[in-house]
Amino acid sequence: MQKSLRVGQILYTNVLPVYYYFDQPKFEDRIQFIRQVPAQLNQAMAAGEIDLGPISSFSYAEHASQYVALADLSVSAKGRVGSLFLFSKKPIEQLNGAKIAFTNTSATTVNLLKIILLKFYDYEISYVTQEPVLEEMLLGADAALLIGDDAIQAKRNSHNLHVYDLGELWHQFTGYSMTFAIWALRKAAIADHHDLIAEVHASFLDSKRKTKENPAPLIDYVHTHFGGEKEEWVRYFQGLQHDFGDVQRIGLEYYYRCAAELGLLAAPTTVDLWQAGGRQTKTTLTR
Repeated sequence: MQKSLRVGQILYTNVLPVYYYFDQPKFEDRIQFIRQVPAQLNQAMAAGEIDLGPISSFSYAEHASQYVALADLSVSAKGRVGSLFLFSKKPIEQLNGAKIAFTNTSATTVNLLKIILLKFYDYEISYVTQEPVLEEMLLGADAALLIGDDAIQAKRNSHNLHVYDLGELWHQFTGYSMTFAIWALRKAAIADHHDLIAEVHASFLDSKRKTKENPAPLIDYVHTHFGGEKEEWVRYFQGLQHDFGDVQRIGLEYYYRCAAELGLLAAPTTVDLWQAGGRQTKTTLTR
């Protein structure tokens, strides 16, 4: 009997528009959902324990020879993200030589901050990786990086701290959109699950469309389960992009070039897209 398709889901609210209206009963026992934070999903995908799902954009680049990306799906923003924050005891202009605590749940954002501080600010920084608990992270560091719902919760109580949105900083220096996660598909899974992958992809796109047309149920859901004001969640989801077109691709591939320039990646990477009908297209960077 052919095994089920293993589908990842990030344990953060930022992917919910792609999953909220996903037609799970339609697939019954044909797919298995695996819900983890990005760093865990990155590892599971690389180990072949997940067939498709959202992973850190940086992890896609590290394993690009093994993956393609599902077309028109991402977690991106052009400017403010609202869930990727650097919390600092002093202004960012005074962080040269500082020690920064990184969350252990991220790859893309950790390296994005390195690019911003090393390339754009020309700082020398030391780093430590910790569990995403802001108070503990700041005990021995000048600043701390949090992502996802950990960052959203911490922002509500970040009194007397300087808070910087990494999407805003990236856009300020580059003018580009930034893509933090893309829905990766292991090439090895395509032959066994080709038609099912197309169905799952279509259901993701349908959920994204329905959420955009009628966001109120999703806003009610996150307000009930994650707290905060509804207006806060409306602004948050309005700032996120779940598409992956030329705007997102160009920004992401520039990020890959910056990462390679700093030695964070072995080489610049392009993104291969898997279309709903199974057709693959290779992107190229234009500036």
